[in-house]
Amino acid sequence: MEMTPSKGIFPSHAVLDEEKSSFSYGMQVAKAIESEWFRKDNGSDKYQSAKENYHRLRLYARAEQSVQKYKDELSVNDDLSYLNLDWKPVPIIPKFVDIVVNGISEREYELKCYSQDPDSIKDKTDYVNSLLRDMNNKQLFQKINATTGINMFNNDPSSIPQNVEELSVKMQLEYKPSIEIAQEEALNNVFDLNKFPLVKKRCDYDLVVIGIACTRSKFNPSDGIKIDYVDPADIVYSYSDSPYFDDLYYVGEVRRMTIPELKKFFPRLTNEEVKEIENMTYDSSVYRSQKYTATQQDNFVDVLFFEYKTYNNQVYKIKQTSTGAQKAIQKTDEFNPPKDDRSQFEKVNRSIEVLYEGAKIIGLEKLLDWRLSENMTRPKSDITKVNMSYAIVAPRLYQGRPESLVSRMVTFADMIQLTHLKIQQVMSRLVPDGVYLDADGLVEIDLGNGTNYNPQEALNMYFQTGSVIGRSMTMDGEINQGALPIKELQTGSGGSKIQSLITMYNHYLQMIRDTTGLNEARDGSMPDSNSLVGLQKLAAANSNTATRHILEGSLYLTLRTAEITSLRLSDAIEYSSIRNSFINSLGKFNVATLDELHSLHLHDFGIYINLAPDEEEKQRLENNIQIALNRDQITLDDVIDIREVKNLKLANQLLKIRRRKKFEQDRQVQIQNIQVQTESNSKAAQISAELEVQKEQVLANTKSQLIQLQNQGDIQKLEREAQLKKDLMLFEFQLNSQLKQMDLQVIKGKEEYKEDRKDKRTKIQATQQSELIDQRKNNKPPKNFESINNDMLTGGFSI
Repeated sequence: MEMTPSKGIFPSHAVLDEEKSSFSYGMQVAKAIESEWFRKDNGSDKYQSAKENYHRLRLYARAEQSVQKYKDELSVNDDLSYLNLDWKPVPIIPKFVDIVVNGISEREYELKCYSQDPDSIKDKTDYVNSLLRDMNNKQLFQKINATTGINMFNNDPSSIPQNVEELSVKMQLEYKPSIEIAQEEALNNVFDLNKFPLVKKRCDYDLVVIGIACTRSKFNPSDGIKIDYVDPADIVYSYSDSPYFDDLYYVGEVRRMTIPELKKFFPRLTNEEVKEIENMTYDSSVYRSQKYTATQQDNFVDVLFFEYKTYNNQVYKIKQTSTGAQKAIQKTDEFNPPKDDRSQFEKVNRSIEVLYEGAKIIGLEKLLDWRLSENMTRPKSDITKVNMSYAIVAPRLYQGRPESLVSRMVTFADMIQLTHLKIQQVMSRLVPDGVYLDADGLVEIDLGNGTNYNPQEALNMYFQTGSVIGRSMTMDGEINQGALPIKELQTGSGGSKIQSLITMYNHYLQMIRDTTGLNEARDGSMPDSNSLVGLQKLAAANSNTATRHILEGSLYLTLRTAEITSLRLSDAIEYSSIRNSFINSLGKFNVATLDELHSLHLHDFGIYINLAPDEEEKQRLENNIQIALNRDQITLDDVIDIREVKNLKLANQLLKIRRRKKFEQDRQVQIQNIQVQTESNSKAAQISAELEVQKEQVLANTKSQLIQLQNQGDIQKLEREAQLKKDLMLFEFQLNSQLKQMDLQVIKGKEEYKEDRKDKRTKIQATQQSELIDQRKNNKPPKNFESINNDMLTGGFSI
């Protein structure tokens, strides 16, 4: 069904603000919305058509679609008496839906806030300038510190980036003002309290099944900030061609409420008004979302809650006081000062967008509520704009009609179901193979044992042994036409039909994969054994690419909800009576954020989603990490830090920076090692030279001492030799003296005894003379008793 824009049935915006706030104006808006969505054209209306279409797609997504069309396809004149089939739909689509929805739910993400107000930007700029100052003057500051001991750095020298790229990564990964941390904790706390992951999963399911998803964010003093899931089948909205519905001027939803719930929700209703609502009859020209019995009609009503965007005029009277100052006084937009030059005041005005909230019972001339919204959210960058409470996204929207993944599969799912039913039909009509028995051929056979070869005996022999007895000639000698009395009948033609149907089944299944991009690598089928791992990964990556628009739609819905919640946080902390209790509920997670939360409303935050990489991206990053780690280009601490980064681009940048730092560190270590080695070698050479000099000195001293010792030894030797010779000479002298004395004594004895013993002396003399004669005859010299060569000292010195 194609949705067309509204045809100008809404009331004019160019009226006074007082008129806009009136119930009559709100009734016109409610009737215009009701007419656009609930006016019957050709028996149907836009709301009912969309609701039925979403309901049909949801039944297909659960494999619970109506089987009547399959029965109509197979019946003959509406007669199904000859068909005994299982009509339950084949659950093909639910598998593909679960694959996509669970795949999106598995993708982890983080909500990140950055403060973009002037004060926060100034703080960031000052911090960046201080880092740039330290970067550009690092060497100079180090020399000053080494010379004077004065620290000129504004930051830790070890954490100063080396270049602009490192500075950019540092600002994204490390720099986080406390106010941004407080905002992120506040957002996460609100999301946790509202169980937003469950809401998001329902929205992901809607995006896959019906192609559109919606959430609603509200604030009230009793419950705080509430984030609710909204069924897209119940919403109404102005015409839009934007997938993000950022150009809506009205949006709402239909809620089925009981009369007690209606009274509780609108306590201002009197009992008379409630009775009036119960007794009022519904306008038959307006479609009601549910068909009730007479009893139910008295207990249930369909209420249209809607928001309408228009503008109000803010008018101020600028009055000149007696002191010359100016005073601003707020006026209504009816204020129109006289155009007189002598007047002491002037008019200043501006137009701002506002939201009006209304509620109307569908089909009844009863407007339950119409008022200016009390908790409007406005972007702080442009406070003249206003945000609606609803966040809607439809990634594939054309002419107001969303397109979903399930809608692509419906046609082929129907063909698969019909093929499945045809297979059942063919199988039910299959007949097992039988045998043909020629009774005339059996008559011509004689077994020769007196028994008859009857048909039963022939069949028993055939089925038990597989043997057949036959005759080629009859008893009359003619050719026997029944020579083979038993023949097998081939009735297996249904097998080829089943095979053809299975081929068709696989064809339509492949068509679903082709139209959705969910190939075998994604849908859990067994991969081809001949397919390389790289090709399988490429196929899975292509499948993820085919459904990326659904993931992006889910992330946008989350981001939009977070932006609206962020603005409501500021309003809750600035204006709400539950401010302190809300701040204390956050403080239990981080007490350090308490002081920051009190000034949270003074800041303007931008929200972005840091999406964790998928398995393929993680694997590519892990491969880069392993290559760098195996080459010793990064350390284990670097690996831990890189894996903690959820953003793949930042992770790769951090990897490059850490590799470069590791290279510089290794280079510095290498230079230091070379310097240490050079110094060590120099010291070793110096020590070696000193040792050599000492060695030479020791050798020289030793040699001198040896020479001196040798000289002393020689002197002692000479002295000892001289002493020995002296003693020898003395001994010789004494001996010669004794011999001389003996000789003298002998001579004296001879003289004494010469007289007395003359004869004897004569005889002795004769004997001596004879001995002398004999000596002379033998040429022997006289015996010399003096020492020979023993009276000479070394060197030729003689005594």
